[in-house]
Amino acid sequence: MKAHEIDYKIIGHDMQLVEIELDPEETVIAEAGSMTYMEQQISFETKMGDGSDPDQGIFGKMFSAGKRMITGESVFTTHFTNSGSSGKQCVAFAAPYPGTVMPLDLSQLGGRIICQKDAFLCAALGTKLGVAFNKKLGTGLFGGEGFILQKLEGDGLAFIQAGGTVVEKQLNGETLRIDTGCLVGFTDDIDYSIEMSGGLKSMVFGGEGIFLATLTGTGTVWIQSLPFSRMADRILEHAPQGGGKDQGED
Repeated sequence: MKAHEIDYKIIGHDMQLVEIELDPEETVIAEAGSMTYMEQQISFETKMGDGSDPDQGIFGKMFSAGKRMITGESVFTTHFTNSGSSGKQCVAFAAPYPGTVMPLDLSQLGGRIICQKDAFLCAALGTKLGVAFNKKLGTGLFGGEGFILQKLEGDGLAFIQAGGTVVEKQLNGETLRIDTGCLVGFTDDIDYSIEMSGGLKSMVFGGEGIFLATLTGTGTVWIQSLPFSRMADRILEHAPQGGGKDQGED
């Protein structure tokens, strides 16, 4: 299915959202709970599956939904459609934490990208959402974020979310090692694995984590400066402890 041709604009800097402009009967699919606002003629419906195959039967939809369950995402996606007969209508989506919304034209990226399991935000109808497994199953199981990845396929626009600042790296037969939580996504021609970060001393006292994502090949890699897991750890670390009494209270 050829993806719908949608227009968009990114709004904001540190806490971005994307506003999608839909012509009549155009549709964008989104992760449940990511919608911020929508104009009057936008209708929405929660569906099982991504809608990329309109002839897909119930068992095919259940299989696709099951693959999304593996990534920890909802089995449903929400479909937003301009139901008006004339004129453009807008709907906007935002990430659930501070960061960057990245527009990706899949037709310019080989038709497929691999991204972290919680990176997908929204995409033009016709984009296929799938699962990509790390080939090295053993290290993947212990590598935390590195084991289960999402796969976005199609020829239209998709939007992924990242924490903090995003750095885009172009590899030309080179190797790049990244903290597993800082990896946002990469093009399909990049080989990906998880490796131990070094010796026992480095792993215990280095503070960089036990595993690193290793990417090799020719293509594009996107890196985030502030993974949500890292931000959450810092918040919990400095959260008040104890019984909740105010300072000075006897």
